[in-house]
Amino acid sequence: MLGRAFVVAFLVLAAPAAAMARDNRAQEPNPDWLHKIESGEVALEAHTDPSGRGGQVRAMIDIAAPPETVWAAILDCDRAARMTPSVKSCRVLSRDAGDRVELREHVVKWSFLLPALHSTSRLTLEPYRRITFRCEAGDIKDCEGQWLLEPREGGKATRVTYENRATAPFGLPNGVTTMAMRRDVPAALRALRRESVAAAR
Repeated sequence: MLGRAFVVAFLVLAAPAAAMARDNRAQEPNPDWLHKIESGEVALEAHTDPSGRGGQVRAMIDIAAPPETVWAAILDCDRAARMTPSVKSCRVLSRDAGDRVELREHVVKWSFLLPALHSTSRLTLEPYRRITFRCEAGDIKDCEGQWLLEPREGGKATRVTYENRATAPFGLPNGVTTMAMRRDVPAALRALRRESVAAAR
């Protein structure tokens, strides 16, 4: 699911993670962010978690595709490796009867210097509006975040907000997680836009 962004930390912000998890509305972008996303760029803020537990990230992008199309791209395991080469596998382990909760497993290889990372996450789905996720097992034992999808232009476009807080695996310095977020989240969101726009044609 969009690779490292989804697994380790590709995206939170300003508010503590617990508060973020209860909020299903995207924060209004400030003028600088608004200029960036309306210019086709990715607006992003990433920093070390004040608690010293890892990194936090929040990012936003506008996509010229309906929320339903963007939603499908985010959740499509088959696209994960194409969108983020570091993702080696993605599979749905279980899904509840109402298709509102999923358990997913990801295997990610950041670098030949590091071993592959395994992570199991629980996703809670509010169709076409919100996806929240929390790491439950594996090498990345502490992460939580959400995707927010806001329809634009009468439902023809979508403003996507991604937020995440994650603890660095293997005892890596917190700054490593933050650097990975700054590098990987914009790339993942651009890939999401590319896939979504292509699917909407």
